[in-house]
Amino acid sequence: MRFLDKFSRRKYSSAREEGRQADQDSISTRLPQNIEQLHNLFPEAPDLIIREFTIKKTGELAALAYFKGLSDKNAINTSVLRPLQFEIGHDNQDEGFALSVGPIQSLNTWSDIEASIFSGESILFVDGRLEAYALDTRGWPQRAIGEPQTESSLRGAHQGFVETGAQNIAMIRRYISNRELKIKELKAGRRGATKISLLYPGDVAHPEVLKELEDRISQLDVDVIINTGELAELIEDNPYSPFPQFILTERPDAAASQLLQGRIVVIVDRSPSVLVAPAGFTAFFQSIDDYSTRWLISSFIRLLRFLAFFIAILLPGLYIALISFNYELIPIKLFLTIGDFRGRVPFPPFVEAIIMEITLEMMREAGVRLPAPIGQTIGIVGGIVVGEAIVQAGVINNIMVIVVAFTAIASFILPNYDMVASVRIIRFLMMIAASMFGIVGIVVGMMILIGHIISLESLGTPYGSPIAPFRLSDWKDAFVRLPLWNMKTRPISARAIQSKRQGSSRPKGDGK
Repeated sequence: MRFLDKFSRRKYSSAREEGRQADQDSISTRLPQNIEQLHNLFPEAPDLIIREFTIKKTGELAALAYFKGLSDKNAINTSVLRPLQFEIGHDNQDEGFALSVGPIQSLNTWSDIEASIFSGESILFVDGRLEAYALDTRGWPQRAIGEPQTESSLRGAHQGFVETGAQNIAMIRRYISNRELKIKELKAGRRGATKISLLYPGDVAHPEVLKELEDRISQLDVDVIINTGELAELIEDNPYSPFPQFILTERPDAAASQLLQGRIVVIVDRSPSVLVAPAGFTAFFQSIDDYSTRWLISSFIRLLRFLAFFIAILLPGLYIALISFNYELIPIKLFLTIGDFRGRVPFPPFVEAIIMEITLEMMREAGVRLPAPIGQTIGIVGGIVVGEAIVQAGVINNIMVIVVAFTAIASFILPNYDMVASVRIIRFLMMIAASMFGIVGIVVGMMILIGHIISLESLGTPYGSPIAPFRLSDWKDAFVRLPLWNMKTRPISARAIQSKRQGSSRPKGDGK
């Protein structure tokens, strides 16, 4: 009985504590107390503006609170303060205010007020009312829409995503003007709630894929999500894989194209790139320009990309294996030429390759981080000067310089930055395997790589599709790009519930 008595007392005490916390979270009817609570919530915040005034029509005392820089000052002055202080105007249907801003939302708790004021809304407190009003006066600094920096296009659109989620959604809606384009809004982050929007075609996207993606985002327990890359790393299937499992793009036309295939686009507010899921290995070799040029040219360029992928990961390793272990495979004339150059170099082939590859990576990073004119100078002049000097000094031979140059050119052909970064890591692993076991090491390394690609998944969808599992119908847009009129169905790897993409024939002229 004592135990039950203690338990009941504890239960009653817990309920009483919850009630006290709820009361503390609720706003007061007294305006001075609400203003004091604002100062307590946001101490040492000089950008918090609190304007006290009297509403002309009703004579009520009021205060407007907002963050300078997150809210539009002109909208506040012309659409909120001026109508309330000096004009009668037409009453808002819900709250009786003569305001020309968007819909007015009533708030009763300080947690909701805190979230709204951080999102750029201004909060109106009225003396004697047990609720505050959130006014849509958001107007934070934002960048003008410009051309994407990392995904240039010859014939595609020259618009890129910006750091405002609402504008990014609007740019996608311009391409897909259909009511089936659905949007789900989520929030993640304890210290700063980041708004995350899931865009998907409601009659095409698979509900299981959408549910899996929604669950992964909802379960995140982080301080804040700064950009889309952070979100991708937090929700991907295999975080230890060198391969990207989601497509990150800055192009609205590329995102719209993926949506029409049945995939889901994730827009993170404050990030200029969006995430596309699920993604397969072959999707990282596709470019938006593939669909704006004739199919024969597009197919040739796409095959060239796959060839460049294998050159970028294998060429330095093959050089090391042939020189160190399997030199009998080299033609005799080429072997004599290489031997002539190698005779003046004091390092083994593996050390040569490591020196050149690390030098190349440092020059690449220097070119990216420096301002554009200086970066180009570093890339061109630095490459020529360093390459010539290092050969003349006898540290590296000419053949090694040629191998590294071909490798760099091959990696530049790949259209996706994340895949290029993966290639750089895999290349070093192949070089280590070749230095230890020669050609056998490269073959084993390739077997492990292919097995890893086959075992990967992206939101539960096979990463290696349409190669493994083998899906012949998806090969129309995998290694080559067949004519658009021949791609009548959506790819199976996108798991679309509606497979038909277009009609079964194309016009042949004269209205036929």
